[in-house]
Amino acid sequence: MNRRRLLLLAALALAACRGPAPAGPLSGSGVGGPFAMVDQDGRAVTDRTYAGTWRLMYFGYTFCPDVCPTDVQKMAQGLRLLAARDPARAAKVVPMFVTIDPERDTPAVVKTFVRAFSPTMVGLTGTPAQAAAMRKAFRVYAAKQGSGRDYLMDHTATLYLMDPANRPVSFLDHGATPQAIADEVATYVR
Repeated sequence: MNRRRLLLLAALALAACRGPAPAGPLSGSGVGGPFAMVDQDGRAVTDRTYAGTWRLMYFGYTFCPDVCPTDVQKMAQGLRLLAARDPARAAKVVPMFVTIDPERDTPAVVKTFVRAFSPTMVGLTGTPAQAAAMRKAFRVYAAKQGSGRDYLMDHTATLYLMDPANRPVSFLDHGATPQAIADEVATYVR
């Protein structure tokens, strides 16, 4: 066997050991991972519950006076725009709202919140420890501002697109328009 063929076989063997090629530019970023939460219907869910589906995820809280409801509305509008031009592709994406404030965001509160934006949106909450573990896995910053029942939360405002293998593919910041969200999702979801 010549040297070139040996190098090609070695490269193919190495690639096979590494697994499939990354799905997007965030591969290897360390964003995401296993999680255990509670959905808006009070059911225990994990990352395996959503295995095989694309997820568009936003971390926020329902008591937010401005940024969170605006971003979640834009996420829902973006998916509606995608559905208008390609319903099959849009149907592959599960929109998700993940609370950073589980003390106030019970399943019932989260359910009311997500249903205001989309009948297909999933809302996730859980214990403070579960929410903290998920924030850590997704590298989401969150900190309570103020005291009493009317405190606010300072937090990262980012949409994550996760592929069916639970890998991060892309993200959009809170300035993204519904059209930009639809276009970004369409770039990856096939």
